[in-house]
Amino acid sequence: MSERAIFVVDRLEGKVAVVVGDDGRTLNVERRALPAAARREGAVLRVAIGDADAPVWATAEVDHEEEQRRQADARRRLDRLKKSDPGGDISL
Repeated sequence: MSERAIFVVDRLEGKVAVVVGDDGRTLNVERRALPAAARREGAVLRVAIGDADAPVWATAEVDHEEEQRRQADARRRLDRLKKSDPGGDISL
């Protein structure tokens, strides 16, 4: 169980967190199975991969540095898009 994967909390739906892996898979995880600091949208998690290529949620750790890096990258992309928008109608 030395392999680790990155997942991001995409959204929260009641008692379930919908997470998206860097490999493109989307999974529903019980919120209580995640660390308390990860029970929010946008949290980046490093998770060990166990048997049958399944994430072991008990090993999940929040990666604050990777989260900040991804947020900064998203801001840069949005700024680039705003500069190329002649009508100024891009807003998120």
